[in-house]
Amino acid sequence: MLPFNTIEEAATFIGRNLTTAETLWFNYSAKKSDYYLFCHNILFLFLIFSVVPLPLVLVELMRALGFDKYKIQPKVSLSLSEMFQCYKDVMRMFILVVGPLQLVSFPSIKMIGIRTGLPLPSLWEIVAQLTVYFMIEDYTNYWIHRFLHGKWGYEKIHRVHHEYTAPIGFAAPYAHWLEVLILGVPSFLGPAIAPGHMITFWLWIALRQIEAIETHSGYDFPWTPTRFIPFYGGADYHDYHHYVGGQSQSNFASVFTYCDYIYGTDKGYRYHKKVLKKLKEGSKIDGARNGDSYYYPAQDLKSE
Repeated sequence: MLPFNTIEEAATFIGRNLTTAETLWFNYSAKKSDYYLFCHNILFLFLIFSVVPLPLVLVELMRALGFDKYKIQPKVSLSLSEMFQCYKDVMRMFILVVGPLQLVSFPSIKMIGIRTGLPLPSLWEIVAQLTVYFMIEDYTNYWIHRFLHGKWGYEKIHRVHHEYTAPIGFAAPYAHWLEVLILGVPSFLGPAIAPGHMITFWLWIALRQIEAIETHSGYDFPWTPTRFIPFYGGADYHDYHHYVGGQSQSNFASVFTYCDYIYGTDKGYRYHKKVLKKLKEGSKIDGARNGDSYYYPAQDLKSE
C-alpha cells in the first residue's frame, strides 16, 4: 500500500512528476496491501501453466501440417487426453503445493526487501536484476539438479519429472512435491541477493516459468527469439537430458549452458551433436537408428 493519498503527494515525495507507468501503478496499487500485490503471483502462475503451453498442444495435434520437422523426438506422439492428464496433474500440484507455498511465503519477501512503492525501477534496472536472477538461479539449480540425478535423489524424487522422456510444455512444472519445494530455493536466491520492486519480482517468476515451458516444449523452432541469447540452452539442449533419462550425466543446467561446459557435463550432448552432423553428411555409423528418431542411441558420456 502506498503512503500517499494523491498523485500530487507522490510527485512531491519523489521530487518530479510521475511517469505514465508510475501513474498507472499508483492508480492500481495505492489502496492495495503489499500482501495482496504479492499474491498476484498465484494468478500469474495459474495463467502461465494453463495458457502458455496451449499453442504447443495445437502444434502437437497438427504435426502433419508441417510441424513434424521441428519435433525433436518425432517418433513420440501424445494424444490430447494424455496432454490434458499432464495438465490435471500439474494443477493438482498447483492447488496443493504451489499456491499454499505462495500464500505463506510473503514474510520472506518482506524480509529481503521487495518493495512496492514509488519510484518504479528503470527498464535498465529491471533488465539488470532479471539477468542476475537468471544467472544465480541457473548456477544453484545446476548443482541441485546434479544431486537429484544421484541414486537416492533420482529414485525418491526426480524420477517423477522424468516420466516424460519426450517432454511437453505442460510437463515443465510436472514434478514430485518435494522437488517443487527444493527448486523454489534457487528461484528465491536472486531476489534475496539483489532485491528489487514487486513488478520486477512478478516478471522474474513469470519469465522463469515461461522459459521452462519453452525448454520442455519438445520442438526446436528456428524462429524462437531465445536463440539470440548467449549461452542459452533451449528445447533441443534440455530435450536430450530427458531422452537419456535417469542415467543422464549431461545438460543439468536449467537455462544456460556455461555450467555444463565448465564442469564437463555436456560431453554426451556434444558427442551426440557430432554424430548427428556426420549422419547429415551421409556418413554411416553403426548403431544409427535408421532415421526414426532425432537422437543417436549411444550411452550418455559420464563426466567423472
